[in-house]
Amino acid sequence: MFSTALKYRLETELGLSVTHCPSMAAVRAIFQSEAPEFALAVLDLNLPDAPNCEALDYVISKGIAPLVFTGSFSDTVRDAILAKNVLDYVVKDSPAAMQQLVLAVDRILTSGKTQVLIVDSDPESLQQQISLIAKQRFQIVAVETAAAALEALDSYGGIDLVVTDLDLSDMDGFTLLQEIRKRHGDDTVRVVGLAKSEDRMVAARFLRAGGDEYIQKPFLIEEFNSRIFHVAAIQKRVQSLHRIAARDYLTDIYNRRYFFEAGPRLVDQALRRGEQMSIAILDIDHFKRLNDTYGHEVGDVVLKAVARRLKHRVGDRHLLARLGGEEFGIIFHGLGLEEALDHCERLRTELAAQPISADGEPLTITVSAGLAAISVRETFDNYLNAADQFLYMAKHAGRNRVFSELSLMNALAS
Repeated sequence: MFSTALKYRLETELGLSVTHCPSMAAVRAIFQSEAPEFALAVLDLNLPDAPNCEALDYVISKGIAPLVFTGSFSDTVRDAILAKNVLDYVVKDSPAAMQQLVLAVDRILTSGKTQVLIVDSDPESLQQQISLIAKQRFQIVAVETAAAALEALDSYGGIDLVVTDLDLSDMDGFTLLQEIRKRHGDDTVRVVGLAKSEDRMVAARFLRAGGDEYIQKPFLIEEFNSRIFHVAAIQKRVQSLHRIAARDYLTDIYNRRYFFEAGPRLVDQALRRGEQMSIAILDIDHFKRLNDTYGHEVGDVVLKAVARRLKHRVGDRHLLARLGGEEFGIIFHGLGLEEALDHCERLRTELAAQPISADGEPLTITVSAGLAAISVRETFDNYLNAADQFLYMAKHAGRNRVFSELSLMNALAS
């Protein structure tokens, strides 16, 4: 009954392909033929023909990650299975056990998409955390100092979770937390603090300072795993909501809100690393006339086509967003003014050379752009205003062109 119900739920709720083996003989039979690659084994410790954890040992020998689901449980059994590096265990001790198991499977199979930064100046403690978190399939970056942690957050894209000891060799954990929040905001990364202190105010101070979870050392393995999984799951849900809120409803590229939230952080990181950046504002020429002539439905078709082509040309390295109406913003990561100007010119000429089909009629669309360098620390609005001024010059000069400081200097020289 348990097996049938569990197989059904895993297949229907999680979309998994599930193979059920009612006995140890059935398990062996699968691997005597050309067995498929299994991502996970959910197994009972006691099978009719394998009452002493033989199935657990067997799947481990086949390189399959095990999740134990059993009714036979004690402290001795707990210690024995944890020593075998099982991913987790769920005890059949309540009607909610099956739901816990489904959630555990989902959590384990999605954990590989989560990046965790571990920070601890004690090599032994650092290695213990690496070992525990690696078993749960998280992607790991490990460092021993706060300075290295801040550098890693800048260098590694997409770190979701920081697990840090509060007693670091170069900076206390509270200061590190403050720096993370200042540089990356409140929702970009979750922060879990670890400390040996028995003072309960340490936990309160850390949480009030913006930490997401606190774990006192020494900790139980189950406690550590559960708290880390819980925070990681919250982060994934928050990121999912952010992805929805960050998209423009019509063009499915980033929207104005995201551009103004992420832009300053990207600029700040680039300036700290001494990297070049440029910012452009691009505008579709005569878009109001197009709307008045062909209607808003055709205008929407044009906006979506231009956004699609820009996204294809700009790529994931740079930040592209629709700022509103027919206006788009681009932050060129790692490109100085001259390189960014070449990039914008290619975008402009390629868009003009490929008519957009609207109601079966080919429409030639041109764009104008203003481009400004980001080289010194200013407010984000200042960079944007500079690009906007150059856009105005491009339109005033006849449209279908890119204007920047270089363009202006060349014009004055001639």
